[in-house]
Amino acid sequence: MPFAADFLVSSWRKTILYHKTDIFMGIVIGIDVGISTTKIVGVEQMKVISPMRITAADPVTSLYGAFGKYLYENKIQLTDVEQVVLTGVGSEYIDRPVYGLPTIKADEFVADGLGARFESGLDRILVVSMGTGTSLVLCDGDEICHVGGISIGGGTLAGLSRIMLQTSDIKQVATLAMQGDIANVNLNIGDISAHPLPGLPLNVTASLFGNAKSDASREDIAAGLIYTVLQTIGSAAVLATLNSDIREFVMIGNLTLLPQCRDVFPMMENLYKVHFRIPKYSQFCTAIGAALDYIYKQRNAASAK
Repeated sequence: MPFAADFLVSSWRKTILYHKTDIFMGIVIGIDVGISTTKIVGVEQMKVISPMRITAADPVTSLYGAFGKYLYENKIQLTDVEQVVLTGVGSEYIDRPVYGLPTIKADEFVADGLGARFESGLDRILVVSMGTGTSLVLCDGDEICHVGGISIGGGTLAGLSRIMLQTSDIKQVATLAMQGDIANVNLNIGDISAHPLPGLPLNVTASLFGNAKSDASREDIAAGLIYTVLQTIGSAAVLATLNSDIREFVMIGNLTLLPQCRDVFPMMENLYKVHFRIPKYSQFCTAIGAALDYIYKQRNAASAK
């Protein structure tokens, strides 16, 4: 193990994880149940089917609304579904079969790791799950370990935006930020030094919000808030791997949809000499991983016979 983990979540043999010949099975539905948002995917023959996201007032309403709509829009019959796999904090509110279908639960950290590894195609990574807070999951060979996290994430961005911008609509905040100038908010090395410092170019942030004025515009504040959250998450991820040779970071969760990711993470890649990757289905990786958890266990059981 390249660095200490809080605990070992689970492990599987690589040959099972990457074996491409499926035993015959129906559609496996993976559902990531949040407090108000549910993400649902189907996995059939190792292909992801039409990821979908539904928002409702509570996790139970969100789950049943998402599941019903998913089946209807994809013309899936209940008899086509082999297994429903739940994960996420909201799954604790569900203690019975969904629409009468067999229902099990997958560990959220395992689901993060499996989904991110499947979507990225990489075997040795740190998964950075940017949800309400941020969790860090190490995928190293055949091991998946939760290695910690920070209490900064989408919840932080929504809360600070509510206080400073009178809105918690992240899409609105992102739109405002695109019209802002981050130089009016953050303090760079070039603002405090005439020459680059060792390992720190002039354009590197020296202090988040360190250049903000009392009359800063809403657009500049929005840019500052998003940069603060994304840069803090990126730095925490890099610091978590300092004693290892991991250089691949797979970013998942709703914050990956922020357009500012295209500016923040490439800049941090150049600074730290690492790679931040956002896979195609980044916001659905946990739901995908939940379905894969069941599929891999079925393969493992079949191969042991």
